[in-house]
Amino acid sequence: MQYSTSDFRKGLKVQIDGEPYIMTECNFVKPGKGNALYKCKLKNLIRGTNLDRTWRGGETLESADVEETDVQYLYKQGDTWVFMDNESFEQYELDADAVGDGWKFLKDGMKCMMTLFNGNPLDMTPPMQVEMEVTYCEPGAKGNTATNVTKPATIETGAEIQVPMFVNLGDVIKVDTRDGSYVERVKK
Repeated sequence: MQYSTSDFRKGLKVQIDGEPYIMTECNFVKPGKGNALYKCKLKNLIRGTNLDRTWRGGETLESADVEETDVQYLYKQGDTWVFMDNESFEQYELDADAVGDGWKFLKDGMKCMMTLFNGNPLDMTPPMQVEMEVTYCEPGAKGNTATNVTKPATIETGAEIQVPMFVNLGDVIKVDTRDGSYVERVKK
């Protein structure tokens, strides 16, 4: 499949020189005279390197042969995270670079989305929001419930996030995995 410059947008997965890239930024520029230009920033999905390219209006790019599949997180072994395809039961391993900060939100048995290129895993995306138990935090002082004051709290995966003062040890909270921010306290 081919993408024309009019299809260019953030998040588009394309193939350049046989390698998959994702567009992280795409700007349309119309100079005073001449063709329109599309200035794009791309990230290599295999190596993680960045690339700046400019295309003239009407040029095309080949779509990347990437596939998104549902996987289940199984366990961590050393510096490797192991996932299983829910349909074929095939197991995939990702290193710390591919998992990124996603490890902070992985619990055993959690469903995630994995990107594959030619059958090889590239990266993993956890669900947008997850429920985690607070395993350590300082007690909040009485009366600090109406302000935006936060404190550090450790969640069950070992990650530390900022939470409001009213959150206590043992509370279950909802966390946004995109930026690691507190969303709300979950009623039990």
